[in-house]
Amino acid sequence: MVTPVFLQVALNGDSPHPAAPRTPEAIAEVALSVVHAGAHSVHVHAYDSDGKETLHGHECGQVLRAIRRLCPDTPISLTTSAAIVSNPAERLRLIQDWDDLPDLVSANQGEPGIIPLCEHLLGRGVGIEAGLLTESDAEAFVASGLARHCRCILIEPLDLDPQVALQRAAAMERIVTDAGIQLEQLHHGYGMACWDVNRRALQRGHSIRTGLEDVITLPDGSPAANNADLTTAAVELIRNSGSRLR
Repeated sequence: MVTPVFLQVALNGDSPHPAAPRTPEAIAEVALSVVHAGAHSVHVHAYDSDGKETLHGHECGQVLRAIRRLCPDTPISLTTSAAIVSNPAERLRLIQDWDDLPDLVSANQGEPGIIPLCEHLLGRGVGIEAGLLTESDAEAFVASGLARHCRCILIEPLDLDPQVALQRAAAMERIVTDAGIQLEQLHHGYGMACWDVNRRALQRGHSIRTGLEDVITLPDGSPAANNADLTTAAVELIRNSGSRLR
């Protein structure tokens, strides 16, 4: 039986790649390009006028509206990362002020204040992608009881060494599945480890993420020109694995 999988593309983040989009218009145009290349969803970060990542509602709303004008049927995942706003109370206050809401947010489960943040957004109808970076994140997620309210789990080891990343991805997967959590899992890594984590995930019937936030090279090690280039490579990886796009 062919496994149908979901493909998300993370368009920007703190990527150093010159093709990572920063303005609302550029982000929307790149979103359209990856949807045409086969992506089901996009994950994005908003930027202020100084080019810094921001969680302020004005800039986040501009990005959401720009994408929805070009890709009205594409689910948008927006970051809530503590790397942007480290103070939990300030981060929650900013997010409470959002007028335009994303379809989803990535919510890293090891960050201080993440449970109130998730509860607030769930109360406003926003889906939660529970981000697990380490085994301790996975254990905290299981203990929190939040799983029954989440849309999916992001298995996203930070390790750049592919073997270490694979071991960590396997450990996090084991923790959540042993707890009986059957949420969809979306796997990715960083740098060249991203492709190794993607391959392992597909072998196990899970969905994957790619994009310039995660990786700037193609599976063969050559430079990626842009997000659409990475999306095309991920689609080929999915097909070669025996899976198919959902």
